[in-house]
Amino acid sequence: MSVSLREKFFGCICGAHIGSAMGAVVEGWPHEKTDEIYGTLDALYPYEHYNNGWLREAGTTEDGIDRQKLMITAIIEKNDRISAEDLRKIWVRDINPKAPGGISEPYEGELLKISKTSIPARDIGRYCDYANLVTFSRSCHPVGMINAGDIRGAIDDVMEVGQVYHYANSNALKWACVTAAGIAAAMLPGATVESVLEAVFNNLDDRKRVEGRDDGWYADYAGVNIADELKKALELTKDCQNYKELRIAMDKVYYGEGMPYALAFANEIVTKGVVVFKFAGSDVKKAIITAVNMGRDTDCLAAVAAGLSGALNGAESIPKEWISQVDYASSIHRFTNNKRTLRECSDGLYGAFQKRLRNINAFTALMDIE
Repeated sequence: MSVSLREKFFGCICGAHIGSAMGAVVEGWPHEKTDEIYGTLDALYPYEHYNNGWLREAGTTEDGIDRQKLMITAIIEKNDRISAEDLRKIWVRDINPKAPGGISEPYEGELLKISKTSIPARDIGRYCDYANLVTFSRSCHPVGMINAGDIRGAIDDVMEVGQVYHYANSNALKWACVTAAGIAAAMLPGATVESVLEAVFNNLDDRKRVEGRDDGWYADYAGVNIADELKKALELTKDCQNYKELRIAMDKVYYGEGMPYALAFANEIVTKGVVVFKFAGSDVKKAIITAVNMGRDTDCLAAVAAGLSGALNGAESIPKEWISQVDYASSIHRFTNNKRTLRECSDGLYGAFQKRLRNINAFTALMDIE
């Protein structure tokens, strides 16, 4: 069944927001603990973060989605692709000063202080201490959406807008390109899981041909090869039949701990997100439940995986009660920068995309290009 572009937008937002809210309950847990307490986690529950005494309503989203909401606002207000400066303006205007440590990570409070100076927006991310953190790659969905179908545009915008969180050409931004490119590709008419993965691989090979050689030999750029890491993970998990087999396979590769944000490196989360997307396909509910039962950084993982699945096939597989509960939790959220419903978020982005296309078409007509 064909899915309209409007519903793809809605599915992407629902997947990311609901997945984040469900995964936040067990964020940072080993999957053995999730099994012990929940069996299979497949519902929204209240939870507490930051030990600040705030028991969050079931369906409350977390720092990554508040980060995403700022991008949504910037895109809606501009009705087009945004720059780092566009996003900075929304930061300064809309971020609740109590958000860092309340809903967002404490280090984001320092970035917010810097954003209020005259420093260029592209330089703010230089002052983030975590060069491979998942900060942007788990929240950059709106960048992919405003570039729906335009994969190179999505990648270019990640490298521009993402500099408010990470330094230019950092591993964090390279991995964010996977998320945004995948979403842009999933929005294409007739897209499939295979076509989305093909688009990612065709646009994100970081290998550089070695100067002076013509035998096809490549060297890794900065020690990072995104395509290789993704392909190895997909090969390792190709025969997995359920999420328990999937997480055992991934535990052989990703098990770091003992350092700040050890569970939230971008390469781990985005690679797992692509693996879960391949496993669940266009079933957004399956992607959410798989991701939140994987252990480690479950909310970020669910945002990536379910965002991709929703962009491909809309929100049809998501229980309506999950959508209404997340909307309710947003309406009573203490620290969030805005309280739009899931549909208001997605329709705002869809309207901006439509305006962008109208502007392109008007310019094409003006220049008399056939």
